[in-house]
Amino acid sequence: MLAELQAGDAAAGDAALAAAMAQFRPIAAQAPLGEWPSRFWSLLLTQPRLRHRTPVAIAVEATDRLAELGSGPRAALLLRLAAGLDENDAAAALGVAAPSYRLALQRALPRHPDGRADPLAWQQLREQVHRRIKTLPAERLQRLGQAREAALHDAPAPSAPAGRAAVGPRPRPRWLMPLLWSGLALCALAFAATFWSDGPAGRWLGGSDRIEVEPLPPAAAPAARYQRESGLIAHRDFDLLADPAGEAAAAELAFHSWLAAMDAGRIVPAEPTAVAAADRALPAAPAAGGETQDLESTDAP
Repeated sequence: MLAELQAGDAAAGDAALAAAMAQFRPIAAQAPLGEWPSRFWSLLLTQPRLRHRTPVAIAVEATDRLAELGSGPRAALLLRLAAGLDENDAAAALGVAAPSYRLALQRALPRHPDGRADPLAWQQLREQVHRRIKTLPAERLQRLGQAREAALHDAPAPSAPAGRAAVGPRPRPRWLMPLLWSGLALCALAFAATFWSDGPAGRWLGGSDRIEVEPLPPAAAPAARYQRESGLIAHRDFDLLADPAGEAAAAELAFHSWLAAMDAGRIVPAEPTAVAAADRALPAAPAAGGETQDLESTDAP
């Protein structure tokens, strides 16, 4: 699938894959096993059939827009999506450093017209690539398996059956493109006609210069969800509502607080020291009987 999407044609991709497998056989005999993946992907990307991508007639899927990318960014993107390589292995397959690979991958990411990254387009492209990998025809898989066996035994790869040079998607009929452009033109005309309310198109579409005003029907009272008892149970002040005496006392809390404050300010107890001082300042009370007469005789001249 990487070879097909890099070339833009399934037949060219399969031919490049068969050639890469045949050329990889002597390399694998000398290279360490750990270097096989990067060496094979690097060899595949250097195939002449993958240098130029065949453009599609009209971009229908996200994978059809890969031709808009350069060969390098497209290969960097496909090594991640189709081959499933991590950053280091993909950089080794391209023969570049990891920062250079990250830069190429950033340039290949789908973006909005204003330059911002488009994660939805990236997800759509990823899903389409995986779906195409999982839905390869059995006949094509069998032919690729035969090419692999031929490469292992150093035999010429089997060619495609006569009369079936292309194994990719079926060519589109000639009448499809005019039909698509006609439908697009009709949609554009219908959209433009919505702005012509004064002309024939506006009358044909039901346009009018008058604005009709109609009063809304009276709104009905909302239906109660609970009965009164059920509503009281769900009330946040249920404990207070369940105690009518406490609720009445709580309703008059402000009055009782004011009354208590007034009473506390009117009756002020006297201090003991002040009472003692007042007692010393006052004269002694006169005694009954003879004590009064003694005082008067004493004060006489």
